[in-house]
Amino acid sequence: MAAIGVLRGDSTDGARPLAVVGRDPRASGEMLEAAVVAGLASAGADVLLAGVLPTPAVAYLAADVGADLGVVLSASHNPMPDNGVKFFGRGGYKLPDDVEDAIEQRLYEEWDRPVGAQVGRVQTLPDAATRYAEHLLSLAPAPLSGLRVVVDGAHGAAATLAPAVYRKAGAEVICIGCEPDGYNINDAVGSTHPQALQAAVRAHAADVGIAHDGDADRCLAVDADGAMVDGDAILAVCALAMRDAGTLRGGRVVTTVMTNLGFTRAMAEAGIGVVQTAVGDRYVLEAMRKHGISLGGEQSGHLVFGDLAVTGDGVLTGLQLLGRMAATGQPLASLASVLQRSPQVLVNVPVPDRQVAASPAVTQAVAAEQQRLGDAGRVLLRPSGTEPLVRVMVEAVTEQEAVSCAERIAAAVRAASG
Repeated sequence: MAAIGVLRGDSTDGARPLAVVGRDPRASGEMLEAAVVAGLASAGADVLLAGVLPTPAVAYLAADVGADLGVVLSASHNPMPDNGVKFFGRGGYKLPDDVEDAIEQRLYEEWDRPVGAQVGRVQTLPDAATRYAEHLLSLAPAPLSGLRVVVDGAHGAAATLAPAVYRKAGAEVICIGCEPDGYNINDAVGSTHPQALQAAVRAHAADVGIAHDGDADRCLAVDADGAMVDGDAILAVCALAMRDAGTLRGGRVVTTVMTNLGFTRAMAEAGIGVVQTAVGDRYVLEAMRKHGISLGGEQSGHLVFGDLAVTGDGVLTGLQLLGRMAATGQPLASLASVLQRSPQVLVNVPVPDRQVAASPAVTQAVAAEQQRLGDAGRVLLRPSGTEPLVRVMVEAVTEQEAVSCAERIAAAVRAASG
């Protein structure tokens, strides 16, 4: 594949390139895996098949075995019919934009295809899940004894692994969304469908609920009363834990433009600085590495612990959050109360073309609403990176004002879409 040549810089050291390939359990991943592996081997790369594993597991294993490339076949939180390909380079890091552009350019260039003994070989990595689970457990900040946890595996890549890890860390675990069949991934379960988890936490009188998405790079939570605890609140809890432990390098955290204004206020009161980036855990990680910061994350539940992992890891995040609960003896609602959020509304507008977000009519509507809100609120409009949606986010003094503002902008997006 074109990625091999770009990532290895056309090395002539004689070593055969090595790739680690994993996937989530959706049915289409079976045939995509076969196609990707065939492409890699035909390009002269040796392939290690990791099987069904979370996206961060492939990143970890790629670094652990010294691979040139990690490949994940997953559509994350998207519905089952969707699928996609994620790449990691050396060290398990996500590829920067310029490398992705170079790979795309290579697709149109002529190249000499390997033949005979130069063709790559394919092997299974039989202990992939065990190696990753042991790695996670080695990073658990405290035993989870005494915690009753409901885990929603989204019928996804961590449906088996995540409950096993939390149990081995000491928690009593109740599972929902942990029976993947290739078709039910993210179907009314997981981090984008928390209702089942909220009900299960209340029904089982659990201390906390943990929700992952299809490829388990996200973690959201539910407190004992069934209230949602999003990525902003989890990030705040973990930031304070790391500050107290002396592991919050630089005394700052990295967030995105979607992060609630209440988070910035909470961090200021705690003496912690905030660096803001575009939406995407890749950009969060880039800013962390640039500024020497050890923690960053997104409202959606992607958290990156820079001294522990090279990408967002939902199960690692769950361990850190549960560890804070266990170490302090405080319920999640109490820990999360550090974040007093501003009313924030998010409206997803289906569109045939996401470029409508940049149209003059929509731009004017956004400017008018921002002027109406003044310094007391803000508007963020952005096309989804994975779905045919334009996301309208508004923060205001009151929820009613935020809803009204968001709906007016959403109406402008719909009108501009025809």
